[in-house]
Amino acid sequence: ELHAIRAPNGVPLAMNEPRPRQDDLRSIEHPGLSPAPDLEWLLPRLLATVRCVSDELRPQARLAATLGLDHSLERDYGLDSLARVELIARVDRDLGVALGEAALTEAETPRDLLRFITRTGGRAADTAGPVEPRSTQQPPVADTAPESYPPDAVQTLVAVFEWHLQRHPDRVLITLYENGDQPVDLSYADLHRDALALAAGLRALGLDRGDKVAIMLPTGREFFAAFFGALVAGAVPVPLYPPARPSQLEDHLKRITGIMRNAQARVLVTVERAKPLAHLLRAQVETLQTVGTVADLSLADSPAAPAELAASDIAFLQYTSGSTGDPKGVILTHANLLANLRAMWRASKVSSTDTFVSWLPLYHDMGLIGAWLGSFTVGFRLVVMSPLAFLGRPRRWLEAISHHGGTLSAGPNFAYELCMNRIDDAAMVGLDLSRWRLAFNGAEAVSPDTVTRFGQRFAACGLSPTAMTPVYGLAEASVGLLFPPLGRGPRIDTIERDTFEQERRAVPSQQTTALRFVACGRVLPGHRIRIVDGAGQPLPERVEGRLEFCGPSATAGYWHAPDLTARLFSDDQGEWLDTGDRAYLAEGEVFVTGRVKDIVIRGGRNLYPQEIEQAVGEVKGVRTGCVAVFGLRDTGSGTERLVVLAEVSPREARDTAALHEAVSRAVVAAIGEPADDILLVPPHTVLKTSSGKVRRAACRSLVEQGGLNTPKTSVRAQWLRLALGALGLRLHHGLQRCLSGWFGVRAFVLFWLMVPAAWLVTVLLPTQPLAWRFCHRAARLLLRLAGATPTVHGLEHLPADARFVLVSNHASYLDGLLLVAALDRPVAFVAKRELERQWVAGRFLKRLGAAFVERFDPRRSVADAQHMADVVQSGQALMVFPEGTFVAAPGLLPFRLGGFLAAATAKVPVVPVTLGGTRQLLGDGRWWPRPAVLSVHFGAPLTVAPELETFSAAVQLRDRARRVIARRLASTET
Repeated sequence: ELHAIRAPNGVPLAMNEPRPRQDDLRSIEHPGLSPAPDLEWLLPRLLATVRCVSDELRPQARLAATLGLDHSLERDYGLDSLARVELIARVDRDLGVALGEAALTEAETPRDLLRFITRTGGRAADTAGPVEPRSTQQPPVADTAPESYPPDAVQTLVAVFEWHLQRHPDRVLITLYENGDQPVDLSYADLHRDALALAAGLRALGLDRGDKVAIMLPTGREFFAAFFGALVAGAVPVPLYPPARPSQLEDHLKRITGIMRNAQARVLVTVERAKPLAHLLRAQVETLQTVGTVADLSLADSPAAPAELAASDIAFLQYTSGSTGDPKGVILTHANLLANLRAMWRASKVSSTDTFVSWLPLYHDMGLIGAWLGSFTVGFRLVVMSPLAFLGRPRRWLEAISHHGGTLSAGPNFAYELCMNRIDDAAMVGLDLSRWRLAFNGAEAVSPDTVTRFGQRFAACGLSPTAMTPVYGLAEASVGLLFPPLGRGPRIDTIERDTFEQERRAVPSQQTTALRFVACGRVLPGHRIRIVDGAGQPLPERVEGRLEFCGPSATAGYWHAPDLTARLFSDDQGEWLDTGDRAYLAEGEVFVTGRVKDIVIRGGRNLYPQEIEQAVGEVKGVRTGCVAVFGLRDTGSGTERLVVLAEVSPREARDTAALHEAVSRAVVAAIGEPADDILLVPPHTVLKTSSGKVRRAACRSLVEQGGLNTPKTSVRAQWLRLALGALGLRLHHGLQRCLSGWFGVRAFVLFWLMVPAAWLVTVLLPTQPLAWRFCHRAARLLLRLAGATPTVHGLEHLPADARFVLVSNHASYLDGLLLVAALDRPVAFVAKRELERQWVAGRFLKRLGAAFVERFDPRRSVADAQHMADVVQSGQALMVFPEGTFVAAPGLLPFRLGGFLAAATAKVPVVPVTLGGTRQLLGDGRWWPRPAVLSVHFGAPLTVAPELETFSAAVQLRDRARRVIARRLASTET
């Protein structure tokens, strides 16, 4: 019968859950009670029911299948008091037992539920009969199966750290080439000591949970200590790239200033030599309080205990490599990262026996998440060197793979090209690449020629023809999204050029002028992709369109960038995210064709820059990887001009005419027609991201603004300009602090002058409508006089009928004041029952028609949910804060079911409300107000299909409302 029972994920429980051990069974039996149920039958059935309810509550997570007897029903399975009522009902129904109210209020784990079943002698209705108690003398069966990586029940990076420390603290995690060619081994215990010391230093600075710590460090031991030290302290790391060359000082400072200001970083961890540059940032980033090295900030004598983190907490902000004037800080939670890492290692079948060799920058998602966090989580060894070590001598990368027996490695397409161009046949002697089974090629367009030639060239070193593995990912999906089947090798699709460029249909062809694209594989487990047209409608196979995705790795949006976040999501429900890439599907695999914004449309043809850039880069005298192709609008012809911007070597620049002709011939050979403009420029003119990708849009702006011939500014002049700018900003910030202080004084005085009088008038008014109308006007007047008038959007979404439930995020004691000011009609606030007994707050809330509910007693919670349903059915709108409380850290706490269950029971819509600015105005732990931009946004009403049962409808409403609020909140909250 164990084989007949299936878990929520469809896997037979006999395979998904270990057979109950004797000690597990004895621990839930009670001597003297008879008859005892068949516990070996009961255990998997009970777990299947608990997991099923949990997965209904968290359909995207699907973590319950890995949870067991001793996991908390509330903390791990995510069952609040109302969900526990549903669970008890399901257990009674599925197992044929009657647990009673005691199980509802006292059971904290599934093991507790089993004890209640045995205590009452209950058993499943369809069992064959009582089973004889098992002998207590039989020794327990040892669980000898080794765990190669943390189970899915481990839900944060800090918890992963603890999991490894408990099992193998001395296992070598990192082999680091930091200085020269002598590696240093670092174990989990070494990293743990470094992280605890830095965490203690950060806490000594007064950092709160959720505060941002910028990390501008090169590859080295200090980076690992800083990243995990920030996590252990409960802060959020923000990796930044260090400056490349002195001549780029000013441009570099502008870019990271924008990032740090957007992230609101409080601490910058950097190297000693960067301190003068970093201190200039303090004048431009108002929140920045401390700049120091890891050694400056660490307190080794007083290590900090790890912070309590949740899977939904932000793990770090990943700023995309092209972030400039509008920084795009991708919000990645612990749940996002671990879901992505688990999906990738399952798709690639990696284990703790693998070795990953990497030179990838640690501030970029491929190096940070794919290599470093992947090795840290799974437990395989990471051999890591500086990007400069690889760029200076590419053979170092392959030497490290050969020496350490590397099985995994990754790099952008240009890295494989660099190896072919810079490693001659003599240098290949002695390289052993036979154990390299996965050579991931991603982060930029994958060239068909590169994947073919690299495999052929290094086959002499033992490289398997199936090792080259083109993949696709993006920071918005954590890092990985598409992986090809293992053991197949690259798949290249050859298609008709004219049909594709004019009709966007990928028709197979063997013509010499055909286009070629490399397959990036299938979507990772647990994720979905689709190809859509301009109207968002799915397209059939072999038709090119926009590539969209969704899944547990998907970000909630960009930090403090509401407009960018809104453009990221392609549907109203916030499920599908737009990658910004074009692609087509063929036989279940995705072929990425290019960036939407980079495609040049000339004369009705879609021209793809990557193909032209590769052809021009092969021209002798043109610097490889330093070509940008883009379109410029031609108002005369009504189409785009094709522009080629190419860097040339100084010695080749003497014969400009010949070089110009060679580039023109290369363009014609690639696409069948010439370029409109060919611009040959000196080295370091073509703009690139920190990860080496060409910034085509920035190059286009450079040409449009006539910046190609702008003389280079000296380093001394840049320092002088930066210093003068910093002085002006310090004066500006001083003025802002004075204005902020005046705002606090004014708001504080107004509050205590107006609120007591408003309270008295409210409790004396005879009816709720009169009391509400008065409070609405008083709240608006108070906020206006204090200089914090809110902007209100979406009031037209409120149904004309008062039968609806409002649900809102909760960030401050002033949330109620803001809602009263925004709503011109009465609603009944749902408040915790403790307030009902308070003389001041209780009388005020009762006059406004508040409904009081119990937070802790599940039995009372059920009655309260029914009471709320009765209230809204009677024609009174409800206002609920489903988080139940608020904290200082930004983000959303888990939503409780009460208000949604009331809406589902009453069959009324739920209106999601997003409050902005109240946490900044008066956050948790503060009593002095600060200036803030306040906003209230009422979303469109949410309804569910009438045929859904009440509990399922409530869960669906909760999840949809949370998505809507999180999507808007993640990019606007401070």
